[in-house]
Amino acid sequence: MTDHATSHDVSEADVIIVGAGNAALVAALSAHESGARVLVLEAAPHAERGGNSRFTGGIFRIAHDGMDSLLPLITEESAQWKDAVDVDPYTVETYREEYARVSRGQQSDTLSSAVIEDSYDTVSWMVEKGVKFELAVGKLIDPENIEEGQRYRLPPGGAFRAANEGVGLIEDLFRAVENAGIEVWYNAPVSELIMQGSTCTGVRVQREDVHHEVRGNVVLASGGFEANPQMRQKWLGPGWDLVKVRGTRFNTGAGLMAAMDAGAKAVGHWGGCHAVPLDANAPDVGDLRVTDKMSRYSYPFALLINAEGERFVDEGEDHVWLTYAKTGKAVRAQTGAWAFQLFDSKTTHLLEPRYSTGTPIVADTVAELAEKLGVPADAVEQTVRAFNAACTDGEFDPFGLDGLSARPEGQPAKSNWAQRIDKGPYTAYPVTCGITFTYGGIGVDDEARVVDFAGRVMPGLFATGEVTGGFFYHNYPAGAGLVRGAVFGRKAGRNAARRAKAGS
Repeated sequence: MTDHATSHDVSEADVIIVGAGNAALVAALSAHESGARVLVLEAAPHAERGGNSRFTGGIFRIAHDGMDSLLPLITEESAQWKDAVDVDPYTVETYREEYARVSRGQQSDTLSSAVIEDSYDTVSWMVEKGVKFELAVGKLIDPENIEEGQRYRLPPGGAFRAANEGVGLIEDLFRAVENAGIEVWYNAPVSELIMQGSTCTGVRVQREDVHHEVRGNVVLASGGFEANPQMRQKWLGPGWDLVKVRGTRFNTGAGLMAAMDAGAKAVGHWGGCHAVPLDANAPDVGDLRVTDKMSRYSYPFALLINAEGERFVDEGEDHVWLTYAKTGKAVRAQTGAWAFQLFDSKTTHLLEPRYSTGTPIVADTVAELAEKLGVPADAVEQTVRAFNAACTDGEFDPFGLDGLSARPEGQPAKSNWAQRIDKGPYTAYPVTCGITFTYGGIGVDDEARVVDFAGRVMPGLFATGEVTGGFFYHNYPAGAGLVRGAVFGRKAGRNAARRAKAGS
């Protein structure tokens, strides 16, 4: 491999990694471990490196046998929580059922099974590489607000995350990459794949003053098209060009389009995406100073009400980690892509800590609150009255599906956590839609090899992460994306290195 300089037109590496997020860096470490000379190409400058992964809450949805199986993976500091929290096992079977349920059975069983079955082993390998993990205590509810004597129960599929969330994950992965001596080029977007028939032999990198060619086996890990308003409008539909982008501004679909221009098969849900309720005042594109702290996920304990003063979703359909990624789409469909989350004083103590980044609107009555929001007070009052009348008595359990439901006439049902909104003061948080990543992508097999439009493997070309399709449809189980990227990144790096060593 030659050092980068504008005077050089061609370089070589055994394995070229396009991207520098979780999926990409795992692929780089895997290829290096397999004996390859590795080059990482990052479109962003050094200060903005890390892709979407750096903006995440760091949840890794892995199959596990409960607390005893998680303890070997977490830091000593996090292990101090083991006697204060409960974590039920999250079996392969449960993982598979939830994955299929949120995707309405349209996911590739081959690909999803690979993610699920390799999830624990892949994370164990990442721990060996120096990535730190912890229990996700405090992710949804601030532990300091839990009543004395009440144990903290973590959702089995959302119990485990990278220490210091996405920022910590990327710091740990880059530390491992740098310790391994893997070279990284910044400000190095890939504009084209170099092809010989259906075989990929390298990439063209768009530098300021030259198109630099790098020859070698290629692993695409360059993300989806969520930061490209033109592609959002084309594939997701009208109005999606104006939504806020939660993550990196560099996921513009360039790698995705380069692969399809070279013959890669387009697969998956091109009209689908991961989109969440986001603070209405969040920046238009991800800001590394706040990462994911503008997300608003405590809506299961609230009512979601639009500008007309009407409810429009079942806020308590399921655990938030199985509904949040589709709720943003529901908000986008409302007038002005706007709604507000209405809490009364019985539930404000349950707000997750990141609500502290927002400015709550508070009033002693529902009518006064509606006026402050600029929403018709009569309509909001009628919505709340009808909801309250439909609520039934029962035990409220913020940690589990409590079955406390309401089915008000003319409104969506609320399947769980349906308490009357009747105790002031009342608090509102306005929200909009924030897109995280897109579901459509290029096709891969279960060894992370890219396939062409005829379903044939494209030699020399591998892919992992958000650039790939066939994994998620309609909705998304939280934390499955980082795991998808890591599992297939490890496969892609290893298989690309093996091909390089074989001389093919």
